[in-house]
Amino acid sequence: MIERHTVDGVPALLAPPTGPTRAGLAFRVGQVDEPLARRGITRLAAHDGAVGPEFTSFHVQGDESATAAFLTGVCASLREPPTDRLAALAALATVDPLRAEPLWRRRHGARDYGLAAYPEWGLPAITEDDLREWVGRWFTRENAVLWVAGDRIPAGLRLDLPSGIRHDPPAPSSALSVTPAFFSAGPDLIGWSAVAPRSAATSVFAALLERMMSRDPRVDQQPLGADTMLVSAIADALPGALIDLLATLRVGRVDEADLTAVVAERIEALRHAEETTDRLRAQAFRLLLGREVEQLEDEIARLRAVTVADVAEVATAAWRTVLLMSPTPADWAGFAAAPTYSASAVPGTTYRSLEDENRRLIVGEEGVSTVDAENLATVRAADCVLMRSWPDGARHLLGPDGIDIRVEPTLFANGPAAVAAIDALIAPGIRVDQPARDTAQIPRPRARARGGPAWWRELAQGWRRAHWRLRWSFAGALIGAVGFTVVAGQAAIESARTSDALYTLAVAVLCVGVFGRAAWKRAALLRAT
Repeated sequence: MIERHTVDGVPALLAPPTGPTRAGLAFRVGQVDEPLARRGITRLAAHDGAVGPEFTSFHVQGDESATAAFLTGVCASLREPPTDRLAALAALATVDPLRAEPLWRRRHGARDYGLAAYPEWGLPAITEDDLREWVGRWFTRENAVLWVAGDRIPAGLRLDLPSGIRHDPPAPSSALSVTPAFFSAGPDLIGWSAVAPRSAATSVFAALLERMMSRDPRVDQQPLGADTMLVSAIADALPGALIDLLATLRVGRVDEADLTAVVAERIEALRHAEETTDRLRAQAFRLLLGREVEQLEDEIARLRAVTVADVAEVATAAWRTVLLMSPTPADWAGFAAAPTYSASAVPGTTYRSLEDENRRLIVGEEGVSTVDAENLATVRAADCVLMRSWPDGARHLLGPDGIDIRVEPTLFANGPAAVAAIDALIAPGIRVDQPARDTAQIPRPRARARGGPAWWRELAQGWRRAHWRLRWSFAGALIGAVGFTVVAGQAAIESARTSDALYTLAVAVLCVGVFGRAAWKRAALLRAT
């Protein structure tokens, strides 16, 4: 039985021990709350704690006196943040690569729940004032919960934290214009994620997925605020098999024996979590989300009440939000391509590439764009979430949708002027200065690519971006022009032998003109898309 207490204004949960005394202090702050330009500030503040997407927690195991001393010390250290570690941690940020979390990054972009996929690029810009302000805002009595697995609250425990407010997690953002959607992250990466209600039925749904998938699956559940979960699955399976499995669950084709077995496994996992205090910690997190504490038997009862219909309902809700990571397109299943480029470029000054005549950099009052034969990327100044800046002039800009632009001034004509224009656009608060690079790391222009951006390459680029009506009207007009050209050629040959073919020739030539003009106009629209 979990009991509710209060210690120095901090809500506390007390449960009987199943071994040595264990305790923890949890705060409702994590990676999702950080701006990308200050990514890593929570870990810096909680240098002895564990930082996750939504929560930061400190754990201890030992006797009462050791537990009280540790948690009292945690609160004291939060009062005096470790500003002496700023320089050392900033150096680590310069070598931290982009993390392999494409499903998070593609779904949420470079903000809130997508930030777990990004390195702690903000560390070099964090000042002592930033750190103190962050601690004072997030590490407060009202934004904390204490949990203790022991006979009583340890004597002598002092939680000397400042007063504040409890912070709800941010609403999950989306970089997807439509779902279900798919994207490619490489030939060997296959998986999907979907948003589902935070419920016992979703827990069973995820466990059934893992049971029914083959080839060493990995199914994970991550909280998305107080009411939803992100269920993700990574497996060495064909994308079609994953889609078929979801379809199977949507229509309720689940063996009752499988459902019973999965529920039993989940109950056993809950009992084990109760013994290891993992469930008590989870209840502390639940309290921080504004939800009521749930006793073990109540949670077990909710699991036992899950039916096949409940699982089908979760699967149906999840299907509407699926993001598929697949080496091949999934439009055959009704999935839309997730955006990998921007819709339009900003107006402004154009700087040509010294390497590739297809590529150009555009800097204007609204932001920055790069355009080549295959891609279009735009980061608008008002929306930019981070600009990394090197002394040699290199710049790396990121937008909230995850689109990023790298600018090397050595690779563009009048590159220093372009960089100066970019610097004038971007707010100082999102600029993060980087250490100087070795001269060998600064790129030099190669021989410029010849052959140019032929009109058919621009046409192909527009075809990928255009609405399906424009694409198919162009295709129909082109097929009509080609078809009547063939007819006209045959009629011209026949007219040499008989005058009856002249009428057919005239009609065919007229149709070639009509369809050809229509195809030309639509080709111009596609190239401009």
